[in-house]
Amino acid sequence: MKVSNALSGITRRDLFRLSGQFGMSSVLLGAGAFAGAASLPSLAKAAESTYEKRFKNEPKHTLKMGASGFNSRNLLIERMGALEFCRDLEERTEGEIRVEFIGDNQICGQLSCVEKTQLGVVDMYAASTQNSAGGAPYLNVLDYAYMFPTRASQYHFLYSPESMKLLREPLEKRHGLKFLFSHCELRGLQMGQSFADKPTVTKLEELFGTKNRVTGTQLGRIAMQLLNLNPVPVAWEETLDGLKQGLIDGAETWASAVAYANMSPVVSQSVDLKFFCGTEHTSMSAKVFDEMEPHLQDAIMESSYWAQAHVQAANEAALVKTVGFSDPQLPDTIFVRDNVRPAFLPEDQIKMAEEMCSPEFNPEPWAQWRERLNNWAGGLDTYQEIYDVARQIPQDTKPENVEPRRWWRSA
Repeated sequence: MKVSNALSGITRRDLFRLSGQFGMSSVLLGAGAFAGAASLPSLAKAAESTYEKRFKNEPKHTLKMGASGFNSRNLLIERMGALEFCRDLEERTEGEIRVEFIGDNQICGQLSCVEKTQLGVVDMYAASTQNSAGGAPYLNVLDYAYMFPTRASQYHFLYSPESMKLLREPLEKRHGLKFLFSHCELRGLQMGQSFADKPTVTKLEELFGTKNRVTGTQLGRIAMQLLNLNPVPVAWEETLDGLKQGLIDGAETWASAVAYANMSPVVSQSVDLKFFCGTEHTSMSAKVFDEMEPHLQDAIMESSYWAQAHVQAANEAALVKTVGFSDPQLPDTIFVRDNVRPAFLPEDQIKMAEEMCSPEFNPEPWAQWRERLNNWAGGLDTYQEIYDVARQIPQDTKPENVEPRRWWRSA
């Protein structure tokens, strides 16, 4: 069991004692309120308060959440909402649903949480859609290159009732998963130490020929091949070592992932290529959801909506104030501390990348997967329809200004 930085002043024996008294989930949920290091008395008080709330009533359902590598500390860096969702759902149902949050890769990792949910080992999970695409290939539908121009367009799509037919319903029908909510960033290249002494990247061609880690997404590999970025499949848990040892030049992921995974010490430049989705999502077993009483199903959806709105605001703030993914950078951020330079490419370079690899300008390499995804969606043109929804808002809309909507209700 790993101990988060928020608990770093507390011994393992103390932590086990608190966990034995209040349960690990109550300790983690209690620790989630601390931005800095917690003292043992303050953590014990928070854990006891959380425990009393959670165990006030006997639950009708206890759900296991496999939260891959997340814990109370790194969820204050990448604000993907899993702990907030658990806390809200328990309070909203007055304890009828209790969630056991199992993070730090103790029950499943980024690549395996989706399969553990499908097998019934856990009831819900938190991991990226790209890493989960190996076990649920329909999640590739989010990964067409340059389908989403901004983070705002991603949030707009997830709130849109049109996301039901284009994402959620085919995923549930084909893979037995109910997509609840997600954080939104766009993937770039996180360059290792071979780029430390090089000028900040300003041109796409400076990245050509580099060797870069790719996730489980098939569509992401297509985009990287078209951009001459030599995709190499590397498990998320092995990416840090790959960058440290120079086995790869960079990794395709997003800024807050670098920060939460303590990867920033081996990353020199965070290149904002924004070429496809970075979506750290939470899904649950559709079978488990369908077996819930109607009022508890309603509660799960309302807590998902609440978590989605929370993530939308919190992660946008954390990108600037915690991660340091901005220009200029704020002091005392993770990227400033570890000398990671954000590289925001000019619009003409982003346009060049789009023309090289997106289905709009280069459709042939995408044709086979596009047909497959379209068939799974009942004949819809998945790329074009999501592309159109993503452009229903002005491109200069700030992500935090996207209107939250309950997507499961008709427009």
